[in-house]
Amino acid sequence: MADTQIEWTDATWNPVAGCSIMSAGCTNCYAMSMAKRLEAMGVDKYKGLTRKSGKRTIWNGVVHEDHKSLDIPKKWRKPRKIFVNSMSDLFHPNVSEAFVAKVWEVMHSTPHHHYQILTKRPDRMADILSRICPMPLENVWLGTSVEGQAVVHRIDELRAVPASIRFISFEPLIACVGDIDLTGIDWAIVGGESGKDARPIKEVWIDDIHHACRLYETAFFFKQWGTWGKDNKKRSKKLNGRDYRGRTWDEMPPQVQP
Repeated sequence: MADTQIEWTDATWNPVAGCSIMSAGCTNCYAMSMAKRLEAMGVDKYKGLTRKSGKRTIWNGVVHEDHKSLDIPKKWRKPRKIFVNSMSDLFHPNVSEAFVAKVWEVMHSTPHHHYQILTKRPDRMADILSRICPMPLENVWLGTSVEGQAVVHRIDELRAVPASIRFISFEPLIACVGDIDLTGIDWAIVGGESGKDARPIKEVWIDDIHHACRLYETAFFFKQWGTWGKDNKKRSKKLNGRDYRGRTWDEMPPQVQP
């Protein structure tokens, strides 16, 4: 819960820990092995959240609501973009609606921050927020992950969410998303997978998303090629870099442009 190297945010805040594998995009989730390391370091919050599956560490579905961490953003006086639950999913079915409401209370009381919430369960997000916050908070961005065409339906589900800013994380992009409708979507993040077991990203898949962003006037942010470069060769993500079409793309939602 501090500053982060994630290119599109300033800090992370994790009032929830633990998750479940939801779809193909979860296969190599960095948070699973990170949770195991934090447990080994003696961090109570991350105890008992993972299990072994062959040589892999994966989520076991246990989720911890960390009430002690709720007030952390109130201590940050300098405005920040805060990625909420980089180690979990706030809308996991094992997170209570009452706890989600407490998170919303904190965000409401700290309007100097911008909060970015990403879920693979936008249907539950829409259901809960229709009750606890039908009028969206201006400083809260709500998004969903789409790793390929098999889960494009999440975009339609996100459109049903009451939100000031809606965004899609196409990361890890592991398959073509096809001809997508970005109506009502303010921001798109695109990135390839990283790590030793990373799956390749194809430039033509990025092209499809970039074209849709231009068509629907959606801000486009290219985060990384990841482990597989534009030339389809495997190397470190640092060496592969962030250039796409000869430049970096760091566009932000128009509502937050300086």
